[in-house]
Amino acid sequence: MRVLAFLMLTATPVLAEGDPVAGQGMFITFCAACHGADAQGEGPMSGLLTVEPPDLTALAQSNDGVFPVFDVVRQIDGRDPMMAHGGEMPIFGAMFDFPDGSIKSETGQPIITAQPIADVAAWLEAIQDRE
Repeated sequence: MRVLAFLMLTATPVLAEGDPVAGQGMFITFCAACHGADAQGEGPMSGLLTVEPPDLTALAQSNDGVFPVFDVVRQIDGRDPMMAHGGEMPIFGAMFDFPDGSIKSETGQPIITAQPIADVAAWLEAIQDRE
C-alpha cells in the first residue's frame, strides 16, 4: 500500500506555468476579434455584440489589485460559462483542447486546464493595468 501511495505521489506531473508569449499569440488568434488586440474590449466585432466586451487589462484593478486567475481560467475553459459567449467559451471548442497544463491561482492553488488557456491567462496577467 505504501508503495502504491509513493508511486501516485511521484507520478504527479510537475506544474508548468503559462507562457505569456504563447498566450498573446493565442489571444490575437482567438480572442482579439471581440476583445481587441490590446484586450481593452474594442475588437472589430465588439460593435455587433449585445454585451460589451470588458477591458481585460483592468481585471486586477477591479479585484483589489490581484489578478483573478481562477475566475479567468473558469471563464475561458467553460467551467463558468458566460451567456454572452453563447455558452462555453471559447466557442472554438477543440482549438483549445490541447494537452493539460496548469497555472497557479491567486492563492497559489494549481488549476489544471489546457495549456493554451494557461498561456492566455498568463498573458492577461502580464498586461494588467494595476494603477
